[in-house]
Amino acid sequence: MKGFTVWLTGLSGSGKTTIAKELQKKLLMLGYKAELLDGDDIRRNLSPDLGFSKQDREIHARRVVYISKLLARNGIISIVSLISPYRAFRAYAREELKEFVEVYVKCSIDTCIKRDPKGLYRKALNGEIQDMTGIQDPYEEPLSPEVVVDTDRQSVEECVDIILTKLNRLGYINLLEDAEEERNVKAK
Repeated sequence: MKGFTVWLTGLSGSGKTTIAKELQKKLLMLGYKAELLDGDDIRRNLSPDLGFSKQDREIHARRVVYISKLLARNGIISIVSLISPYRAFRAYAREELKEFVEVYVKCSIDTCIKRDPKGLYRKALNGEIQDMTGIQDPYEEPLSPEVVVDTDRQSVEECVDIILTKLNRLGYINLLEDAEEERNVKAK
């Protein structure tokens, strides 16, 4: 099996990590090797030296691209959950990774602010932090992602099903064979 990268991009609080975790779970159940590369986890473990300036975000994204490339080379699906606010960074990832599926996790800024799971929007709006994507720093929406899911309107399950269906259509996975194989394993 060839490896590839599913790159989820969107504002903080849009649901990227929640969707990525559920996507990984489903892919593993179908028998695929899949690793989740969450932006917060990678930052904590590989990029603690970086802040949130545009330059630091680019370095962070390049580290994630490098890890994704290593995983893909070894037949593993990388599920990247990273704000990656700039089109140029995502274009770089697409160019470097080749087998790349961009998923725009669309969500209104108002909904993200209401969710605010990390309290970042509150801090940004109070001036306690700078460079917050969507508040002081721009988020450049993807122009032509392979998949768009809208977490204002769709459940996590619906979003994951949309992504899996697209991966199937693109030939990265085979849902019919995978479902049949899963049934056979359960029957034994």
